[in-house]
Amino acid sequence: MSSVKVAPYGAWKSPITSDLIVAGSIGLGQIQLDDQAIYWSESRPTEGGRSVIVRRMPDGQISDVIPAPFNARTRVHEYGGGAFSVVDGVVYFANFSDQRLYYQTMGDAPVPFTPEQSLRYADAVLDSARQHLICVCEDHTIADREPINTIVSISVKDGNQRVIVSGSDFYAFPRLSPDGSTLSWIAWNHPNMPWDGTELWVGTVEADGAIADPRNIAGGETESIFQPQWSPDGTLYFVSDRTNWWNLYRWHPSEDTTEPLCPKEAEFGLPLWVFGMSTYGFVDCPPTETGAAHRLICTYSQNGMSQLASLDLTSLELTPISTPYTSIAGLQVNAHHAVFVGGSPTEASAIVRLDLATHHLEVLRRANELKIDPGYLSAPEAIEFPTENGLSAHALYYAPKNQDYTAPDKERPPMLVKSHGGPTAATSAALSLSIQYWTSRGFAFLDVNYGGSTGYGRAYRERLNRQWGIVDVDDCANGALYLASQGKVDGDRLVIAGGSAGGYTTLCALTFRDTFKAGASYYGVSDLKALAEDTHKFESRYLDKLIGEYPAEKELYDQRSPINALDQLSCPVIFFQGDEDKIVPPNQAEMMVDALREKGLPVSYVLFEGEQHGFRKAENIKRALDGEFYFYAQVFGYQPAEAISPVAIANL
Repeated sequence: MSSVKVAPYGAWKSPITSDLIVAGSIGLGQIQLDDQAIYWSESRPTEGGRSVIVRRMPDGQISDVIPAPFNARTRVHEYGGGAFSVVDGVVYFANFSDQRLYYQTMGDAPVPFTPEQSLRYADAVLDSARQHLICVCEDHTIADREPINTIVSISVKDGNQRVIVSGSDFYAFPRLSPDGSTLSWIAWNHPNMPWDGTELWVGTVEADGAIADPRNIAGGETESIFQPQWSPDGTLYFVSDRTNWWNLYRWHPSEDTTEPLCPKEAEFGLPLWVFGMSTYGFVDCPPTETGAAHRLICTYSQNGMSQLASLDLTSLELTPISTPYTSIAGLQVNAHHAVFVGGSPTEASAIVRLDLATHHLEVLRRANELKIDPGYLSAPEAIEFPTENGLSAHALYYAPKNQDYTAPDKERPPMLVKSHGGPTAATSAALSLSIQYWTSRGFAFLDVNYGGSTGYGRAYRERLNRQWGIVDVDDCANGALYLASQGKVDGDRLVIAGGSAGGYTTLCALTFRDTFKAGASYYGVSDLKALAEDTHKFESRYLDKLIGEYPAEKELYDQRSPINALDQLSCPVIFFQGDEDKIVPPNQAEMMVDALREKGLPVSYVLFEGEQHGFRKAENIKRALDGEFYFYAQVFGYQPAEAISPVAIANL
């Protein structure tokens, strides 16, 4: 091994390059189990971000199910999710380009069975008795009207469609009881988001598939219901945050009673940003048994870390299952296995199968097969730090790490603070090569779970109510100042970056605070008024809770919009944007860029053709990562160890 070199932070040469990250990486998404076959979706940057359904057969053979150019991705709520389902070897999926539903049997070509209309579908289940697909439908047929969301029943044979549930603004989780007699679903209305308040409904499925006697059995304006799911014996399980934490409950139809299962200061639920999320599943019983479920496998989050566990449904005893994974998602369960997307601080996310009898873990597919020496990997440290109003906030801190380098004596590293999107979301402790890209080059990295983040109870989420642009910004700034005060980072070289809602937090921090010396906004919000007037249905009233009612409280929107306070912004900013973004349209970034150019501040604008809200193409992911690093190099005057294609910077 060569001797350790001395070089300034930011000038370390790293084997974790942007080419390495995009060339070898895929995104792992929704999982479905069908008998002994396992299906999952893969988002492939090298195929333009195409989402492919993949199948693993019992003999271990893995193959693509849908051929190119089919792309299993739905645009319901714009964020999608729940784009496919599988029953008895038949795959049903929404295709991105036309948003039609297709079915595909093994070895055959996909066949469309919905018309070429402006309709979108998600979160489907099969009504086997009637050969109908029951799913959420979003109707965009009338251009100048807000889309209408319903639950529909669609004949797989002829595509004939009927609305079976309507009247609410939003729906999710349509689920049939085992005998097909009852449908459950959740519904919510403006201005609530699904983590604010949802209602759990059940209705009788009549002979013709219509829903009779619908009734609300749980939830409300201030209670969030997540993942209703029927057990094999016809008991309805669900997750509710009625006690501050998203915990498990079950409803007995015959008695019309609800009981908590294992009260715990932990989150068994998630914010429903996409369809098809799952945090628990039943261990199916052999056909010779009564049909009652004896246990379920679940995952929950505490202090930003995921845990897997088994819950005995008779004794209600919760038993942890040891795994190396700190991030667990997409959990699906059958009689013998639990399958999930698992990630750890040292391992890339992977499709993992757990043998329920032996607890043996088997990796079926990794997000990448890269073998990176641990000497280049920085492990996250969960920290809690003081913030405003005598409260504390949470973050994951990554110190610079590269076994080949050390910094000059007394030099402190620059630090990149990450403000996550959502803002109702959370950081993950799973290995992120994008984070390691920075730490292996000599940056410290702070991934902040500011007030409003998921994982710390409803009260923590609600810290952001009417305080967006204040609480999140305070927490990001205070986290950075906390580490600077401890001497771990250079307080004069603090930068902040974020995407979407995190981009708004970033722009607010750069405008309304003087903590950070530069920043990067990825499709971030600069004008709240423009966002309120020009966004999609799912989030069109989100700001009512985060800021205030619009237009009645327009002054608040003006006060908290960075575009209206450019006199307070005096540091360099780089903007990255997709030209097809419907959630935060390009004009949000362009108004800010134009204003900064006129003011004479260093500014860069990188617009990606064909990208929406979040970048999926390999070349654009690479360009953004390298471009941000190059931008800071110009701002702080360090010399990158490798050649990077420059980005154009005005006023530098």
